Order: sequence, then C-alpha cells, then structure tokens
Amino acid sequence: MPIEILMPALSPTMEKGNLAKWLKKEGDKVSPGDVIAEIETDKATMEVEAIDEGTLAKILVPEGSQDVPVNQLIAVLAADGEDAKAVAAGGASAPTPAAAAPAPVAEAPKPAEPGPAPVAAPAPVAAAPAPTAAGERVFASPLARRLAKDKGVDLSAVKGSGPRGRIVAADVATATPGAAKPASAPAAATPVAAAKPAPAPGALLEQVKAYYEPGTYEEVPLDGMRRVIAQRMTEARQTVPTFYLTVDCDMDELLKLRETLNKAAPEKDGKPAYKLSVNDFVIKAYALAFQQVPDANQVWGGDRYLKLKHSDIGVAVAIDGGKGLLTPIIRKAETKSLSAISNETRDLAIRARNKKLAPNEYQGGSSAISNLGMFGIKDFTAIINPPHATILAVGTSEQRAVVKKGELAVATVMTVTISCDHRVMDGAMGAQLLTAFKALIEKPMAMLV
Repeated sequence: MPIEILMPALSPTMEKGNLAKWLKKEGDKVSPGDVIAEIETDKATMEVEAIDEGTLAKILVPEGSQDVPVNQLIAVLAADGEDAKAVAAGGASAPTPAAAAPAPVAEAPKPAEPGPAPVAAPAPVAAAPAPTAAGERVFASPLARRLAKDKGVDLSAVKGSGPRGRIVAADVATATPGAAKPASAPAAATPVAAAKPAPAPGALLEQVKAYYEPGTYEEVPLDGMRRVIAQRMTEARQTVPTFYLTVDCDMDELLKLRETLNKAAPEKDGKPAYKLSVNDFVIKAYALAFQQVPDANQVWGGDRYLKLKHSDIGVAVAIDGGKGLLTPIIRKAETKSLSAISNETRDLAIRARNKKLAPNEYQGGSSAISNLGMFGIKDFTAIINPPHATILAVGTSEQRAVVKKGELAVATVMTVTISCDHRVMDGAMGAQLLTAFKALIEKPMAMLV
C-alpha cells in the first residue's frame, strides 16, 4: 500500500512551512532515518527524516514551494514489492480528493433552489458559515492564493475553473475584492475575526502605493519570519496591558571586574577560553533577580499563571539584513557561570543567524533581554513576547555626570527599562525585580559566589 508523506509540524505553533529542498529524487530508495527534505519554518531550516522504507515514487510539492500547510500531502512512497510507477500514477492525483472535498459543500445549496422560493432565498446565508469552517481546504493554486491575498479576495466565494474545480489565477483576477467578507463576518462573529484589521492586505497595499510615484520604490514581500513577528507583536501590543519601569545602573565596578576576569582567562587551543561581555553579566544578573523575586518568574497562561522554578533567559538576536530576530534561550541561567553563559550565548547567536536552531532552543523561557547598547541607544522600551510577562530593554553604557555623596562626579551609567504584563504582576513586584537586578549589576562580585 502506498505510504503518504505529509508536511510535518516541526514546532507546536507551526501552521505552514516552506519546502526548501528535496534531498531525495523520484525513484530513490529511502530507509528510516534518511534525510529526505529540508523544511523552512519562520524561525529555522530543519531536516526531515523518513520513518518508513520504500521508494520515493512521486514528489507532489516541488522544492521552493512557499506556505505549505501542515499535514498536506507532499510525496508518496512505494512500499517494498510495489510498482513505483503505478504508485506515482496514482499519487499524482492523490491531493485531488482532499482538495475537492469542499466542492459538495459549495454545491449543497443547489438542490434547495427548485424548492419553494422562501426556502431558496436564505440558502446563500445558510451556506455562509461553511466556507469559514472549511476555509483552509479550498483547492487553489499557489499563485491564485497569493493574488487573492494581495487583492483581498475570499477564496471560499470564488468558483474555480481549473481541473476538478481548482481555483486558478484567472478566477481571482475576475473576482470582486472582499465580496464575501460582509456575509461571512456576521456568521462567524468570533473575537478572532473582529481583531483583524479592517482593510485587507491587498487593499491596504494599494492605499499605501497611492502615496508614492511609480518607479520610486521597490516592493519587498514579507518572509515567513517577518510575517509571524508582525502578527505576534501586533497581538501583544493590542492585548497585553503593559507598564514600564526604568532605572540607571552604575557600571564602573562591573567594567573593572569584567576586565580583570578577561585578563585572567586561561588559554584553550591558543585562544582565551572565554571573553566576557557586558551582556553576559546582564543575563546572569537578570536570572539571579528572578530567583530573588520568585513571584515575578511567571508566565501568562490564560486563566492562570505558570510559576517557573528556573530562570530561562532569552536573548534577542537580530538576523542579518533586517529579516527579523530570534530569541535563543539560556536554560537555567542562574546555575551557570559567566564564562559558560558567554560561550553558550555566542554559539546560540551564530546558529540563530544561520537559522539552525531547534525549536526547543528558542521556545518558552522565563523572560527575554533586548540589548541595543552596541548601537549606542541610550534607552528604549521593548514589546513583550507572550507568554512571557516581562522583557528587559538594555541601553548603552556611557559616561554621565552624577551626584555621589553630595558631590558632582563622572560615572559609567547604563539605563535599563523593564516592560511588565499587568495581568501577571503589579508595579511593586516589577520594582522589586528591577531593584534586585540593579543591585547585582552594581555589586557584580555577588554573581560569582
């Protein structure tokens, strides 16, 4: 019996992925554990291993395909003893039944039309919820889906003219933008639908382009990572009641200790075993602060909190070319030495920029740190990444005029701002956490004992 290969879910939140590359071709023998393809999620590129043995009879989704839904049939494997060519012939039409399944739903109202007029009239309204429930199963070409998104067309209201009712680009081109939206909105009446922006992406694009002279700009489509960031940050900004607390930290003692520790670093393979940065001290201090204020080490769970035992600290890493950012996590950071944190952070940052992190290396965590000090930014506020209840924004360390013991002096000062989810903590708890952090930064020897 032919074996179906489906688009895998490589993380709990993955809904779609890009099929970057096939590492096996049609006709190749496949054994369990063989790497057969590379899949790109919004965060990483991951290898997919075969779990069955056989011959790769038919590839149904070519490499380079974008936004392939999880569990979509992407290839067919012929089991031992089966004719691969026969399986390929059958596998070529394998997606058709699943994709064509919505067709009876669309045609269901037709038998009602010959009936009495009062019954036929409300038929379109009664059918309106059906596309919402089965909207993800509309059979359309990738180009048609992209055009529909740009134009603001609801594919569930478009009649396909392609093979077996498949919606093609020409169908979308003649469809009315947003025609089905008013009908489906009252039927759905869900909070998710209400939260969507009023203008469809395509309509908004046309509005924005109207402000600029043609030929004076370049359209840059969002990749998967930037699209997810836009969605999650918009959701966080709209749904998380956030307050902000800011303190200035005297960095003079920390910088002296850092210099001393770096000079004392032992040699390993002709190089220092570690090179501590200010950010390494910040991670350690933040982790210990959560242990000192354990009630702040919580994340939002909808109808309750999850109170965490360890301080798992995420560190925001920018992807080259402004393509987004990842937040790899230093697990149990409160238990690790500064040198261990330094080396682990450097390794995770390199693999994050190359999109080689596994999901468990960037998902979850207690909180996150966003450090823009290396860019000379004095202070800023960061957006909380749910389910986190906090995020620490770290500015640059710079010399400033301060008052010490009633006299004017010069000190190296770093400004940090913590964003707090008011559903999880109040101002007093946030202040306790930030005060504990400031004390550790200003007396860094406490991090070594």
